[in-house]
Amino acid sequence: MTDSDDALLPLDAVRPPASSKDTKGAPVPAPERPVARVAVDNPLPHLDRPFDYLVPASMHETAEPGVRVRVRFAGKLTDGFLLERVGESEHEGRLMPLERVVSAERVLTPEIAGLARAVADRYAGTLADVLRLAVPPRHAKAESEPSEAAEPQPPVPVPGESAWEAYPTGPSFLDALRSGRAPRAVWSALPGAGGWARAMAEAVRATLDGGRGALVVVPDGKDVALADGEFERVLGPGGHVALTADLGPAERYRRWLKVLRGQVRAVVGTRAAMFAPVADLGLVAVWDDGDDLHAERLAPYPHAREVLGLRALRTGAAMLIGGYARTAEATQLVAGRWARPIVAARTTIRSLAPRVRPAGEDAELAKDQAARQARLPSIAWRALRHGLESGPVLVQVPRRGYLPALACRHCRAPARCVLPPTRTATLALDTEQEDSPGGHRASCHGPLALRSGHAAPYCRWCGRVDAAWRCPSCGSPRLRAVVTGARRTAEELGRAFPSVPVRTSGRDGVLAVVPAARALVVATPGAEPVAEGGYAAAVLLDAWALLGRADLRAAEEAVRRWMNAAALLRPAAELVVLADAGLPSVQALLRWDPVTHAERELGDRAELGFPPAVRMATLTGVASAVRQMLDELRLPPEAQVLGPVPVDESGQERAMIRVRRGAGAALSAALKGASGVRAARKTPDVVRVSVDPLDLI
Repeated sequence: MTDSDDALLPLDAVRPPASSKDTKGAPVPAPERPVARVAVDNPLPHLDRPFDYLVPASMHETAEPGVRVRVRFAGKLTDGFLLERVGESEHEGRLMPLERVVSAERVLTPEIAGLARAVADRYAGTLADVLRLAVPPRHAKAESEPSEAAEPQPPVPVPGESAWEAYPTGPSFLDALRSGRAPRAVWSALPGAGGWARAMAEAVRATLDGGRGALVVVPDGKDVALADGEFERVLGPGGHVALTADLGPAERYRRWLKVLRGQVRAVVGTRAAMFAPVADLGLVAVWDDGDDLHAERLAPYPHAREVLGLRALRTGAAMLIGGYARTAEATQLVAGRWARPIVAARTTIRSLAPRVRPAGEDAELAKDQAARQARLPSIAWRALRHGLESGPVLVQVPRRGYLPALACRHCRAPARCVLPPTRTATLALDTEQEDSPGGHRASCHGPLALRSGHAAPYCRWCGRVDAAWRCPSCGSPRLRAVVTGARRTAEELGRAFPSVPVRTSGRDGVLAVVPAARALVVATPGAEPVAEGGYAAAVLLDAWALLGRADLRAAEEAVRRWMNAAALLRPAAELVVLADAGLPSVQALLRWDPVTHAERELGDRAELGFPPAVRMATLTGVASAVRQMLDELRLPPEAQVLGPVPVDESGQERAMIRVRRGAGAALSAALKGASGVRAARKTPDVVRVSVDPLDLI
């Protein structure tokens, strides 16, 4: 059509060219639901709410709830998630438009968005902080790959008897999962390497058979690898995905997208997987919930057990909390009838548990008078020697390294750093140096340690080597070991058993599996590899290092670490623990009765007013900032403030706030409000707020 032809048409038939802006230069709003509510990536607590933005007509098709967007916030381009679109806004002024839709992939599901909000409120945090944990960073290449259609997999026959047949209520638990119900259980697993992974896989299989999805969270990559193999055998190829941080950003995002798009409905992974967007969730499970790896290190520091519990409540899913030992938190769920216990019969437990012998028995001490002072008494040597005749043996050492703590051999005074610190150490410590009794200039006073038998002592704080150390108290240059680490233990055992290979597993390198051949395996707690066919014997060294820690959970943690190691042994194999048999923790291991120990632990904490009987929060920071925040807090009437007290020599202080469990939500709201006021004032000193932390003492 020419310009002259255009003049022949009626006036109402002449349409201007499409434009994304009106006559005033403002974007034309979308024809429907033109207001977008956006969760802006902003950690400031006083701005922890959705903000309304205008949806331009050009983004009407792509700006759907759950997508990533870019918006202008406080004059800067900021990332965010589009939560919902509505018809109008309560804001009376002009709305800023969305800058762009980063991707049309709806990565934030309504279920995860609601869960993130609940977790932020539970832990006095912000939605932005939780969403950083819940949604992995975008990887454009992985997102652009074509989506594979989910094909129904034929059921894989499960060979042998079900792992749940050993528990009286196990079969009924699986039946409830298959029928679509939501049972909640605390499971005390039987000893046996890998048996828990098989049972978890069968529970996931039952959930999938019922038409719903499942999510399992385990402490570390070693457990993920073990569970991954069992899931492959029980669910079949492609029936699940494993999510860990070791995968790398591209592969992890690729697997996460498979879950988001519904290609798989079963997930196993570490704590980051607790937010995996499993569709139609029917089961959430956590293994070994007492492991501190389940506690997130980033704000607002949520715990996987609590997040999965919230998720089970919000979605109506079943929940399974499993472990060889039992935490006080899981015991409270049973005591409050929120969950039911799954425990095997005593006869079954006795047939599978190792034969535990404490080194502090009176009869044994009468035979070996030197056993009171020896690190490895004769009973431990005999167990190692007899075990090596038929397979590998395990030695658990609580401390890593070589000799992590030293003392003067003459006066037993702790060996401390007395060298002048480096410039970096001086700036970091910012402490005034004083003359020491030994004539040196005092520095950080950090503990001295040895990296090997031929190395000079070095400071574990500032790193300086002190080859000419002399005791400031008595002047002696000779040192003795206070604590022996795993590497020194492996060295000593290698000399004692010269014909036996010694393997180590710890922070420097974790072994997943060791063969059935005879070998000495020295491992730190949590790094014990699985032996093919089970260990023939084990020795648990330095029990005092676990039981003597200044920690509220010291006894509970000792039982957990001991039982995790003991579960790797063959049935009736000999296990020697270097501890007094009269201690309740040792008795729990002797009888393989973690339930009674956990019930006693819960009773003691309830009497003393410690979690989980109460809700508790800590405030940590500079003394003046902590005290100022305490003065401004609007706490519940029954709240009790403990402290503040000094944390270390850096001037940091910590205060604890205790309330009854029913007032936990009010406490979190008060902490969130006080943090918001401090943020709005731009107070420079940061106060770390942690709700129900693991390290109370």
